[in-house]
Amino acid sequence: MEDLQDRYIRFDWAIKRLLRQKANFDVLEGFLTVLIGEKIEIMEILESEGNQQSADDKFNRVDIKARNSKDEIIIIEIQNTRELYYLERILYGVAKAITEHISLGDPYHKVKKVYSISILYFDIGKGTDYLYHGQNQFVGVHTKDYLQVNVRERDAIVTRMPCEIFPEYILIRVNEFDKVAVTPLEEWIKYLKDGTIRPDTTTPGLSEAREKLKYFSMSSQERQAYDEHISAMKIQNDVLDSAKLEGRLEGRLEGRLEGRLEGREEGRLEGRLEGRLEGREEGRLEEKRLMVCGLKEQGVSVEIISQVSGLSMEEVLKM
Repeated sequence: MEDLQDRYIRFDWAIKRLLRQKANFDVLEGFLTVLIGEKIEIMEILESEGNQQSADDKFNRVDIKARNSKDEIIIIEIQNTRELYYLERILYGVAKAITEHISLGDPYHKVKKVYSISILYFDIGKGTDYLYHGQNQFVGVHTKDYLQVNVRERDAIVTRMPCEIFPEYILIRVNEFDKVAVTPLEEWIKYLKDGTIRPDTTTPGLSEAREKLKYFSMSSQERQAYDEHISAMKIQNDVLDSAKLEGRLEGRLEGRLEGRLEGREEGRLEGRLEGRLEGREEGRLEEKRLMVCGLKEQGVSVEIISQVSGLSMEEVLKM
């Protein structure tokens, strides 16, 4: 039986409430050091439109933006529910971070490298791994060599790889992790998945988390808010699981019907594609409607439902 004294706060809650404090940077630094594979020192947490805390803050968009000792930008985003254009949103977030930190008239060498880290609790697509990494490289079409770019710095020619400049993207598919945690990275993924930390861990960040992210270290008011957060998450997952099949069936039926009708008029291929897309979108909207109704029936407050669903409180009230 789990020792209640060793119950730890979920990372999505911690990153929103606790890890912005300078005293807790060592937890975040340990996580990034293990993930990126080099020593990371956070200098400050940066604010932007993406991570402002407000009454209508999106529950499924828990973002943090930090600057490290190398003057690079690190974006961490936790996504609990599906989003149709998630990859496009990652790209937009990186582009926005780059432009936020260079002023009009600044030379291009002041462009900052950005690391985009997405911790995903939903199925983004097909793949056999739980960790994916994307990075810009220029590869010879015929020779397969990597291009090295020469730049002049302090009257000297310096060779740089494009990967030193272009953003890096890391996708962590938490639910796909089903291994026994042996390496430091696996220990971190296991904590992200189920909130457990080995009592004898020496993994950077996790030993600090054992002291700073204990459930019973929170005040009674904080624990109540946290418990409501966890309860809403469980209800949301239950509702989504039961709605998935219904939403998929409705989406496929409507998609096929619309696809066939439009296909006869504008071409079968184009009609089927458009019909399927519209059907899938309607299916997702139905999932969200069922989720909201389920949360209402459980007596969850409108504010929490708004956070969970990503809808405004006005939209929740109308459903």
